[in-house]
Amino acid sequence: MIDLDDVRDAARRIDGYVRRTPLLPATQLRNPVCPGSLHLKLECLQPSGSFKARGAANKLLASDPKDVERGLVAASGGNHGLAVARSASLKNVPATIFLPENVQAEKVDKMRRWGAETVIGGANFDEANAGAHAHVERTGALYFHSFADPLIVAGQGTVGLEIIDDLPDVETVVIAVGGGGFITGAAVALKALKPSIRIIGVEPVGSPTLHASLKAGHVVTLDQVTSNVPTMACQRSDERLFALTRQVVDEVVLIEDAAMEAAAKQLWFEFGLAADSSGAAAMAALATGSIPTRDDEIVCAPVCGAGLPPL
Repeated sequence: MIDLDDVRDAARRIDGYVRRTPLLPATQLRNPVCPGSLHLKLECLQPSGSFKARGAANKLLASDPKDVERGLVAASGGNHGLAVARSASLKNVPATIFLPENVQAEKVDKMRRWGAETVIGGANFDEANAGAHAHVERTGALYFHSFADPLIVAGQGTVGLEIIDDLPDVETVVIAVGGGGFITGAAVALKALKPSIRIIGVEPVGSPTLHASLKAGHVVTLDQVTSNVPTMACQRSDERLFALTRQVVDEVVLIEDAAMEAAAKQLWFEFGLAADSSGAAAMAALATGSIPTRDDEIVCAPVCGAGLPPL
């Protein structure tokens, strides 16, 4: 699907269109979440509020301008929709975002402020995605898949380049999983540059898409999705993406929605970081002991999505 060269091409293409986010040492924690050295990659500081800005920018800039002029369409649990809405605003073209019913109202409002039209319907990403495909059939708009487009995956992978550049001694990277595009893109870059690195995914107990697929050895369609985290509620991954994911991801752990909510509150209390549940997922997995680490282990956890501060 992609390789290191694709990620490097994406990095050059999106330079100046997204932020190179800081890596924050998680020191002086009132309640330490792991015995080793933890560093937080602050993707919550991207212009659209998440790493999704990278993939959307790469797709936008690599696409034929004539296709872009027809407008953009996407399905999203929230963060990808924000990134696509922002991308459309950069080119002054229309965007239509299809969203599940449990999407955060604040994110919908933000998409509209970026100028996008929003359509809410369906219980999860997969049902919203059906609406996006129907829209493409009707209008010919350019479709931005949330996680299965090679350009999107390569764009997300640029996070991995920055992590290795800023923290070359990193041993373990813990990444939240929705559809699998972020973890796969980042892992391609990280494993290519440092094969010994350990890549661990985090999924909700109520949406174990990648966990179930890795266990079965093939893509699994979940019977139901019960997680209330819309940005991580995906019923099925993509066949071509999964073929790459299983090569570069070492393990996937499952955590409860409540653990992510608690970790988001801790990120606000300890650092003043306003993260959504997916943005706090990696922190939650460490805090709950779901990922054992050594006392001297160097760990990186991307805070991948922004939320509202609990004021």
